[in-house]
Order: sequence, then C-alpha cells, then structure tokens
Amino acid sequence: MLEGIATASIIFNPVSGGGKSSRLKHLEEARQILAASGIDANLRPTSAPGHAGEIAARAIAEGTQLIIACGGDGTLNEVVNGMPGSNVPIALLPAGTANILAKELRIPRNIPRAAALISRGIPTRIALGVITQGAASSTPNAPAEAPRYFLVVAGAGADGALVHALNPSVKQRTGVLAYWMEGAKQLLRYKFPQFRATTAEEDILATLVIVGRTKHYGGPFRITTGADLFAEEFELALFCSQSAWRYLIYLPACWLGKLHRLKDVHFIKTNSLRCEALGAHTIYAQVDGEASESLPVTFSIVPDAITLVVPSHFYAQQTTPR
Repeated sequence: MLEGIATASIIFNPVSGGGKSSRLKHLEEARQILAASGIDANLRPTSAPGHAGEIAARAIAEGTQLIIACGGDGTLNEVVNGMPGSNVPIALLPAGTANILAKELRIPRNIPRAAALISRGIPTRIALGVITQGAASSTPNAPAEAPRYFLVVAGAGADGALVHALNPSVKQRTGVLAYWMEGAKQLLRYKFPQFRATTAEEDILATLVIVGRTKHYGGPFRITTGADLFAEEFELALFCSQSAWRYLIYLPACWLGKLHRLKDVHFIKTNSLRCEALGAHTIYAQVDGEASESLPVTFSIVPDAITLVVPSHFYAQQTTPR
C-alpha cells in the first residue's frame, strides 16, 4: 500500500490517444478520487516531445511524492527518462494509442477506475532497460552517448523501421490503425537487411529483434511470453528471415502463440544485447514504441532503477508470489 504520500503530479499528454475532449473531465475525476485517499494531485500537461521527462524531473526537485503518468507508452517512456534512480514512485493512468504496461499489470483503460487503484497499489522496485548508441566500448576514443531508458519493450530492425516511418499526425488521428497501415507499407518496401545480434552466449544474424521486459508487445500480440517485468533480464525474440512473405507467416503464428515452433525464430534470456549493422543499410531501433537510434546499439539492464506502483490485484492474481 502507498503510505505517507500526500502530493502527486499527474503528467499528461493532451494529444495522446487522439486527444479526446473528455480527457480533462476524467483527469478531474481522478484528482477527486486521489483527494479522497489523502493525495493532493496537480495536473501538468506536456507541450512538446520530450517535455514529460523535464516535468517529472522538475516535480521531483520541487518535492512531489508521487509521479503519475497519464498517456500511452510513449508518454510513460518520457516520464521514466526524467526520473531513473529516483526513489519517488511512478503510477500509470493509461490513455494512449498503445498501453503495454497497462495490459501487463491489468490496469483498466479508464482514467477514474485506474486512479482508484493507485492508493491501494504496492510500490515495487524494478529494473529498467537502457539503450546506448555508438561503437563498442573497446573502440578507442569512442564518443559517449546519452543513455535512453525503457520500461516495457524495445527492438531493432523491421519494427524500428516501422516506428521511424510512422507519421505522428496520422498516429494522433487514427491510433493503432496507423501502425497497421505503416506495417503494410513496410512489408512492400522494407528490404529486411540482416544485422548481427550478440549476447554473452550467442551470435545470431537477424532481421528483427524484440527486446522484451513484458509479455505483451503491441495491440493484441504477446511475443516475449517468458519475459518478466520484475526480473533483471530481457527475453529476446530474434526473427531471422529476409523474406516479406515469411513475415506474413510470423504474424498469424504470433497471434496463435506458435512462434516458438518456428525454426527461424529464436528466444533467448539475457541482460545485455549488442546489435550491429552488417552492410550499408541504416537499421533503426525503437524503445517503448518510440523512434530511437540507428545501429550499432547496445541494450542493457539497469537493476534497481525505479519504483513502480503495482496494482494490488495484480499480485493477488499471480500464481507465484513475488
């Protein structure tokens, strides 16, 4: 249970999930629900990409005791990047195009109902993923790149290309449909170039790697079903085919939960992954559904990185106590 929390900042993206006109009404209801639990929450809207992280850092510096991210996975990613290492807990009000963490923790996509769960939530210290770009650390005089943290899922290859090509205005207007439309375009024009994916145990040539901290991926899909948000490791799903037609087979196999049966899809658990392009193609990465760096990149685990407010009903429904 949350104890000793009297102040909170609700950071929200006014256009996340299509910018519904009812958003402010629901947020005011959420404030009233939190106030009934003794938590005085103020509303802090974002005004530009990257602003959510700045707001979170400033709110923490001003003494807020709880950060609440209202939006999709992109808004949540920005907030998380404003507070890694902080002891201030973060809670979620799902209201975006994709809500992977909400699905993972079984948080309802209804702002007032989700708000009612916060005061009864359990603060849980968890790891974060981090992506860094640039030459391997053994390269002399390699420039230091700023790390970017992620909470739920990252990837490189085909999904990175999709996210980089996605038109933000189309995403705002059409939501999840924008991903399907862009995915269809990418099947026709993306060349699926191979890149080298290296862990401590294996070295694989892949055209797509999913770096999972959660079982859910996006939309109705569950890909890294062996991933555990509360473990200090990733589950990787590595897809090796360069054929667009083969990717059409991957899709129903994913839908039916049969990816593990395919010989050209590999699943690995690790706490570090290095991805390097092999040729002249620019290959992109993504983190939490947002465009990230081009290869080479390294994905790593940062233990004990953030305090997440986990709904009490999530723990109650687990067969194995944590």
